[in-house]
Amino acid sequence: MQHLHVELGARSYPILIGPGLLGRADLFEEYVARASVLAGGRPTNDFLLVTNTTVSPLYAERVHASLPGRRIVEVVLPDGEQHKTLANVSSIFDVLVANRYARDACVLALGGGVVGDMAGFAAACYQRGIDFVQLPTTLLAQVDSSVGGKTGVNHPGGKNLIGAFHQPRAVLADTDTLATLPVRELRAGIAEVIKCALIEDEPFFAWLEDRIEALLAREPEALGHAIRKSCEIKAGIVARDERESGDRALLNLGHTFGHAIEAVQQYRGLLHGEAVGAGLAMAATFSVRAGLMDEADAARVRALLVRAGLPIEAQDVAGAAALEAMRIDKKVQSGRMRFVLMRGIGRSFVTADYPEDALAATLETHFA
Repeated sequence: MQHLHVELGARSYPILIGPGLLGRADLFEEYVARASVLAGGRPTNDFLLVTNTTVSPLYAERVHASLPGRRIVEVVLPDGEQHKTLANVSSIFDVLVANRYARDACVLALGGGVVGDMAGFAAACYQRGIDFVQLPTTLLAQVDSSVGGKTGVNHPGGKNLIGAFHQPRAVLADTDTLATLPVRELRAGIAEVIKCALIEDEPFFAWLEDRIEALLAREPEALGHAIRKSCEIKAGIVARDERESGDRALLNLGHTFGHAIEAVQQYRGLLHGEAVGAGLAMAATFSVRAGLMDEADAARVRALLVRAGLPIEAQDVAGAAALEAMRIDKKVQSGRMRFVLMRGIGRSFVTADYPEDALAATLETHFA
């Protein structure tokens, strides 16, 4: 088991990574049952387990068994990004109220990024904030969405437009759950790993070029290293900038394009990680067209994405529609779209200063 820490003062929390964690009653006692600040360090007895129709039959029983003697009510949501809505968060509130949960209750998010985002948002809002613990079961959630405290839901007008910052009390990433992950979901998670390397770690990117087949084959050593490195990079950025007033926007590399693809497709086309993969290729093209990045580096980015089985374009999405979706991205300031671009692999930065023709050329290259 690997143990990391997100340093946020009173909101600091551990990240545990390793096999078999969901069945470890000792870990649940220490990091879950006793995690609640509102319980004053005493064991928490009331839990709401939020999961989905895919994950519940596979892993919910392990969570129940790891918290013996506690009250655990389960909410099983439909699976899929299209279900990340206020209506489904409202159903979580209904169960919390119906079961008279108090402020010392704890929400457990068992699933991928959609479950984690909705469960965390419900925890942020219920009685003005109760504790929650992330139990991510997908690679994308383990390397990205479970860490950092971003919670929320989608709106028909855009991705993650409604939400709150609400840090978990702990993250337990059981790597055994990746054995049941569909290969498409595995590839989607790898997109977020590649993103982390592109932000600030060229040696990690080179390692991914050498070990991408091992990741696709789910070799435990490769997966463990990729998850830890990604979490280290994200935890470091979040510790510097918890609420995205500066460096944290770097974590949106590829996401302005990716979120636009998802919104235009009404969250029924590419998976989030697939859209991010295409967005990374687009960010590389944009960086080259803006005179910031060498074409050789952009070619390396595209080659790795293709080897990972990820898309590098969205030819079923009109460029004009994508541009319109990007105009309500959360990084827009004073009406000006900001993008995360690259001066090279591992050298990303946020800017609103770019040639408009470079953006237009990127849209023409990668969209319909």
